[in-house]
Amino acid sequence: MNNTPQASREVLQHFLLGFDGTSLPGELRELLRGGLAGVAIYPRNFTSVEELRALTTAIRDAAGGRVLIGIDQEGGTKFSLPEPFTPWPSPAQLGRRDTEAVGTGELTLRVTLVARPMARELRAAGVNLNFAPMLDLHVNPSSPVTSGRSFGSDVVRHSLLGATFVEAHRAESVLTCAKHFPGHGDANVDPHVDLPVIRGSVEQFNNGLAMFLPAIRAGVSCVMTAHILVQTPGMANAEADVPASLSYGMLGEQLRRRFAFAGAILADDLGMGAIRKRYGAGEAAVKSIEAGTDIVMLCHDRSLVSGAIETVQRACDSGAISDSRRRESGQRITRLLDAAQACNEAAAETPLDLIGCAQHRRAAEHVRQRMASAG
Repeated sequence: MNNTPQASREVLQHFLLGFDGTSLPGELRELLRGGLAGVAIYPRNFTSVEELRALTTAIRDAAGGRVLIGIDQEGGTKFSLPEPFTPWPSPAQLGRRDTEAVGTGELTLRVTLVARPMARELRAAGVNLNFAPMLDLHVNPSSPVTSGRSFGSDVVRHSLLGATFVEAHRAESVLTCAKHFPGHGDANVDPHVDLPVIRGSVEQFNNGLAMFLPAIRAGVSCVMTAHILVQTPGMANAEADVPASLSYGMLGEQLRRRFAFAGAILADDLGMGAIRKRYGAGEAAVKSIEAGTDIVMLCHDRSLVSGAIETVQRACDSGAISDSRRRESGQRITRLLDAAQACNEAAAETPLDLIGCAQHRRAAEHVRQRMASAG
């Protein structure tokens, strides 16, 4: 973001950006005033919860109200928040079933006991969108993507945990984003580095999809797409060389039509190696939006932002991104921003000292004790 790109509000609403440092850059303030959908925050952006709360306030002020403020808080992994936030068990720990005596009811209770206070802490910090739950099946023990982050490998049981997580956050007025559709499956490559290729069976592919259905039925606000290449033998796919995050077959056919998902689709960071090694950021943004994405993320390389926004603006001006596509997407984004505003209003009444409070730490310890006794 060396120079603030000139773009319409209609175009800026398709972007969610990150930034470096602990204060809101001037260029990002300008984009927020112009209609940017939101901002992703990472631990690099704050050194205390007071600084985080001041930052989320600055984002809302710059946007003039409705804006997405997202963060990764999966619990227990590197995609979680540091102290003084309560250290929660990981999804893998919550989904573990060491004995036959541990039924689905116990697992969903564990998730509820963690996900509700987790959401309260986010709300206290002024965050309205959690980039969670992670619903990729853990079917590859050596996976660099799912290890520690996935609820597990049982579709019937572990998909319900994702729905429980969504419901618990919604009860606390915090939005959720199920990720990474259609599922990383047996991927053995980290998409931050390069493009994983999925070659499992049709059954394995469908199992990955099925993980998302309970969360969708529970009202998850967003679904984040995976930068993976699906080359499942025996499955007709005219886009076999197109990453899922840029594929109409995956987004328009599978997610929208097959699963009737009416919420917003987010494309994971287009600056990841999986995309960047094959496409320019602007080209990827246009292809992703054409395929059905509503909001694309660019969170770790500011040099990509201006060009991507300008490329999308040109695609809209030329009609490459159709009027009907922009209209439908705009309606979904508006609904999402309206929901975010309700969370913003709840955040104003939530005390900051709720973060890492004794009650929440006791709740985390209680869940760990339940897991230990069940094992």
